[in-house]
Amino acid sequence: MSVASAQPTTPFYGILASFETEEELIHALEAVQAEGYDKLDAFTPYPVEHVSELVYHHKKSIMPKLVLGAGLTGAATGFGLQWWTTTIAYPMNIGGRPLFSWPAWIAVTFELTILFSAFAAVFGMLAVNGLPRPHHPVFNVEAFESASVDGFFLLIEAADPKYDAKATRETLEGLGSHEVHDVDW
Repeated sequence: MSVASAQPTTPFYGILASFETEEELIHALEAVQAEGYDKLDAFTPYPVEHVSELVYHHKKSIMPKLVLGAGLTGAATGFGLQWWTTTIAYPMNIGGRPLFSWPAWIAVTFELTILFSAFAAVFGMLAVNGLPRPHHPVFNVEAFESASVDGFFLLIEAADPKYDAKATRETLEGLGSHEVHDVDW
């Protein structure tokens, strides 16, 4: 048997553990984070605020910087285009008005700031969230069907630096999980 044929046919995504209650899930989240796991996600049938805080508390979003950068780009574009057209491309001295009359440009500058920021927010959110994503690997696990009804699930991704298939599985089983499943792509 060659080494190439010993490789799995589907790449491994992570390990999914199911819990009976939200308290068990919260306890498990706290425990795996204390052990140093970082790439994890939790799935609940209804919003649980403490779960969201635990999963996303340390993750800094790039969105504020992206929207600010786009807004500044929009402002510079609006202001710069008006400056260029009235002072360089088509200078017209009408009624003794100065060529560089910036107060008249505020409305367009503001509008382009908002436009660029809005586009950055929408398309940036889609990119950062990896959307559209019609299929997530956890959908391959049959037990995950109860996630929207009464299931509480904790996923530890194989991409986590601390991930070890055997040790991670033992950790999740030791935390009182109902079932532990391998998640394939």
